Amino acid sequence: MNKQIILLAVTGLTPQVVTETLYALYGQGDDLPTAIHILTTAEGRQRAKLTLINDGWLGRFYADYRLSAAEFSEQHIHILQQANGEALNDIRSQSDNQSMADGITEWIRTFTADPDTSLHVSIAGGRKTMGFYAGYALSLYGRNQDRLSHVLVSADYESHPQFYYPTPYSQVIYANDASRKPLDTQQAEVMLADIPFVRLRHGLDQALLEGKSSFSQSVANAQQSVGPAHLTVDLSKRTLTAHDIALKLIPADLAFYLWLLQRQADGQPAPQCPSDGAADLEYAKEYLAQYRRVHGALGGTDRTVETLKNGMSKSFFEQRKSRINKKLQQTLRHAAQAYLIGARGKRPKTSYRIGLTIEQIEYL
Repeated sequence: MNKQIILLAVTGLTPQVVTETLYALYGQGDDLPTAIHILTTAEGRQRAKLTLINDGWLGRFYADYRLSAAEFSEQHIHILQQANGEALNDIRSQSDNQSMADGITEWIRTFTADPDTSLHVSIAGGRKTMGFYAGYALSLYGRNQDRLSHVLVSADYESHPQFYYPTPYSQVIYANDASRKPLDTQQAEVMLADIPFVRLRHGLDQALLEGKSSFSQSVANAQQSVGPAHLTVDLSKRTLTAHDIALKLIPADLAFYLWLLQRQADGQPAPQCPSDGAADLEYAKEYLAQYRRVHGALGGTDRTVETLKNGMSKSFFEQRKSRINKKLQQTLRHAAQAYLIGARGKRPKTSYRIGLTIEQIEYL
């Protein structure tokens, strides 16, 4: 079980979504958060402070239902900031929108960095764009233990300035419209709607998981791991470009990779690793043709040419394969799968190929 459950609410001008969410969790028998944090604007912070803390609505909820209170204070109400560091009062421009997205992304990245916590993000309050960015950021950084929800309140009570949760006793308030009809808070219906989301955390670069990143950087990084595989080969630069990331391989490794691609393009069987003491002359000949494409015309003193003069050995084959796969995995992380030199079949009939089609490869 996780040590700490954090409720992160995007409230805008409706701080009551916090108590409504807590009530819904309690009513459904779910674990209540051990800490509550709010992301909001400058005005939203003032409203949350005055109603939940000064007017005591949060404490009243815990007292009414005899529950242990979560950790919460003024320091748990976080104002999103503009690019210049000033408090964000509202979202009125593209710059405000970008600052809000970056701020929400950074808070969610921070909260999901601790493996001993679970994060419950509520997108019930605030502007629609705030809820969207909070949900999207959780999709980017969320883990299996994290949760996304929206609270649903019966129509008469929704966004009512005097309604914070269904009380366990009768309490009359008046409708927030021209009818001014009396309403009993005990009769209000509040439920929590869990929102499924795709977890893309595995596709993010470790640098983005560990350090501050903008929303756009995080999205672009995740897109690289979920987009279609495409490989560009640039012999003049001796690079492979996969998912818009350039990989520089040493000539011997690049030639090995190109050799495998060429065999696939020619419809030849995927090669098997040579056996111990049985170096393969045909493999060596084909490989050296690719090596010269990469390295240019070489003299007989070249170490790679000398190594292969009696054929391609098992150690040469395995070393090239391992080095290339390691480089791909370190650079592309989870996006590397389509580009790896993968094993097919069972020993001793194991063969090796790259999981790309001819259409996915472009030569410059």
